[in-house]
Amino acid sequence: MGLPQATTPPTSPPTSTSNLEPRPTLPPEALDLATKLFNLARNGDTALLTQYITAGIPPNLTNSSGDTLLMLASYHNHMSTVEILIAKGADVDAVNDRGQSILAGAVFKGYEEVVGVLVQAGAGVRVGKPTAVETAVLFRREGMLDGWGVREEERAEVRRVVEQIGRS
Repeated sequence: MGLPQATTPPTSPPTSTSNLEPRPTLPPEALDLATKLFNLARNGDTALLTQYITAGIPPNLTNSSGDTLLMLASYHNHMSTVEILIAKGADVDAVNDRGQSILAGAVFKGYEEVVGVLVQAGAGVRVGKPTAVETAVLFRREGMLDGWGVREEERAEVRRVVEQIGRS
């Protein structure tokens, strides 16, 4: 997703190969199906994706970047797909491998209707890095914060940090 990434210090490569385990390899058919499922979410093909989930595909399936089906549907503003995935049990607080939350991604994109559905479904406004609150302030979408219980002191603190980053 296009949100700023959390910064973590680089780690040293392993000095021994004795602890490295081989990565499991999926058959090409499984990889093809996974690609198809993520494309269905990304493209908003709600009907077909619903059939797969009803048949047993987990609604919290993640790709190699940790993006979930709900994350992709939300980031591409496919409201009916978002609603179905939530109804089927998708985790509204899932974060990808970069620590980005579904809600922060929708805030970043400015998709107010998706944001509303995610919040109503219980998505945490302070989940992930950056949080949805930080994203709203950073991208001047503070109107989305109304009704989230975000105190002015918290908004001011985020603004202060954003200003400091801008000066460095």
